[in-house]
Amino acid sequence: MKYIKVGAAALNQTPLDWIGNQQNILAAIEAARAQKVSILCLPELCISGYGCEDAFLSPNTLIESQQVLHRIVPHTKEMVVAVGLPINYQNRIYNAVCLLVNGEICGFVAKQFLAGDGIHYEPRWFKPWTSGVYVEIELQGKRYPLGDIYFNCGGVRIGFEICEEAWVANRPGIRLAQKGVDIILNPSASHFAFDKHAVRERFVLEGSRAFSVSYVYANLLGNEAGRAIYDGDCLIATGGQLLATSKRFSFANLQLISALVDVDLTRISQARTGDCVPNLDTRIYVPFNYPEYLPTQGGTTQQPSWESSPTLKEEEFTRAVSLGLFDYLRKSRSHGFVVSLSGGADSSAIACLVRLMVALGLEELGVRGFCNKLPYIKTLPQTTIGDMVKQLLTCVYQATENSTQITRQAAATLAQALGADYLELNINKLVKAYMEIVSTATRYDLTWEKDDLALQNIQARTRAPSVWLIANIRNALLLATSNRSEVALGYATMDGDTAGGLSPLAGIDKDFLRHWLRWLEHEGAISLGAIPALALVNQQAPTAELRPNTQGKQQQTDEEDLMPYNLLNVIEKAAIRDRQTPREIFQLLRTRFPDYQETQLLTWVERFFTLWSRNQWKRERYAPSFHLDDENLDPRSWCRFPILSGGYQLELAEMKARLHKK
Repeated sequence: MKYIKVGAAALNQTPLDWIGNQQNILAAIEAARAQKVSILCLPELCISGYGCEDAFLSPNTLIESQQVLHRIVPHTKEMVVAVGLPINYQNRIYNAVCLLVNGEICGFVAKQFLAGDGIHYEPRWFKPWTSGVYVEIELQGKRYPLGDIYFNCGGVRIGFEICEEAWVANRPGIRLAQKGVDIILNPSASHFAFDKHAVRERFVLEGSRAFSVSYVYANLLGNEAGRAIYDGDCLIATGGQLLATSKRFSFANLQLISALVDVDLTRISQARTGDCVPNLDTRIYVPFNYPEYLPTQGGTTQQPSWESSPTLKEEEFTRAVSLGLFDYLRKSRSHGFVVSLSGGADSSAIACLVRLMVALGLEELGVRGFCNKLPYIKTLPQTTIGDMVKQLLTCVYQATENSTQITRQAAATLAQALGADYLELNINKLVKAYMEIVSTATRYDLTWEKDDLALQNIQARTRAPSVWLIANIRNALLLATSNRSEVALGYATMDGDTAGGLSPLAGIDKDFLRHWLRWLEHEGAISLGAIPALALVNQQAPTAELRPNTQGKQQQTDEEDLMPYNLLNVIEKAAIRDRQTPREIFQLLRTRFPDYQETQLLTWVERFFTLWSRNQWKRERYAPSFHLDDENLDPRSWCRFPILSGGYQLELAEMKARLHKK
């Protein structure tokens, strides 16, 4: 038997952070060396960072990437290491992976299938490489192979599938299997989305089984560039059997897994089932001596208990956003977070997530490790979780004459339970002052009968300057509180509840968010427990408390203004994710919600498409949000729509006329 010890490392990289990225890569190499790993796979574009955006088109990005590569090379003695970077060949930029063997550059494999949908925009910066073609490229006076190649390293054949290439039908692994490759390395930058881990695990396992190879998959970790969160999912499989998998959503700089693979065993399987196409041979020969291993030195498939939880989506949401907030905090060098805590669902969820961020970070890193990742916060107390939360989270309740004792009590109770620094402001005089100034200047008396929406909005907007001031004083990041359901319909006051530098919830729908808050109140994340203080929040119907009850109009509630959130969720998915027309969605709702009258369903369909089309300009102005699933509405990374459009009016009018005739 010929055993080879392979490894995969997840790295928490930052675009254009040449020093930090290099340090993480070298730390992973040394950790792998300590575990006697011979072949190590690192993530896609880990030298430059995956999220460099248009900086990939800068010559300096390419130059710095190569300089870092050459500084890494000497550290790969007696190892085989795959590391990703952008490469310029004949004035075209390619997404490439470099194979380093025993302190030497052996060649570059260029990505053939680029990710160009949704959050990914690779074809803007990179060109796809042509299958079956390889050339030579010159770096620092030496020539190296570049293109569609694989490597024979000391008698072990190594090939590559780079991220997206494993997700397409004509994946390179098919041709690599025909060439008799023993090990496929997959350096990836695969963003987190709910349930995506199971999909990755399937194609890794199936690839190892169908191609009769050992498959090594390495992914990025953390909030790399602001929007995408990477779960650090690393997998090693051989012959359809999972040998090792990493801990996801780690707060550490890297996660390393390793396992022994039996090359002779996969070759026997290839001899029995595989096809051989000799004329496709594009191998690069590299001498290398592998140490001898005992078969007992295997990997592990043990995972944290939350990975098998019946509430996996709730657990993933908790851990993904907590990690996203932590990386955003430290990479932006903010000294904490400020939340305008209204006592409602959205702001309460954000405050809880900051507390959970601290709890998860301390659980994994310990007090000293947590503080070491925030070295610029000199006043961060290295004591209890409560002291740390008080330093990092400021909650501000801002009352007007329309605010109720219920929301005030809900906000105060929750902030105290979380350990946040809690401030109460009364902005009613400021609201009245704005109204008086405008009335005097325009010679127009503002009344609730004529100016309902304007008077609601001025209250929300008046909250922004004071909470921004508090954030500025504390060098903290103000978190906006809008959720995705509000984003879809523009149901938010611009420069009011949308004020902030980051919108943690703009990628998640209100229906799930309310469910998550109830789960957090009664059950909570495994190892962290529940937050019972959410009871007062969860008992309320969502409302912004912007209208007085004494003016003949009852206090608005969000669902009365819009529609039931569970129904809104169905419309949003059908319209945006599935690209269905108003007519198709109306038919869908008739089936899914038979208890409602057809006229009511049509009213809600019309309301959705009217507000969706009218409010694209708002979606363009939202603060950056986390990408949590493949139903995102962020126009800068997922769902683009014209600011000005016909708004489906013709089809909606025809539907109303037809229903009226019935």
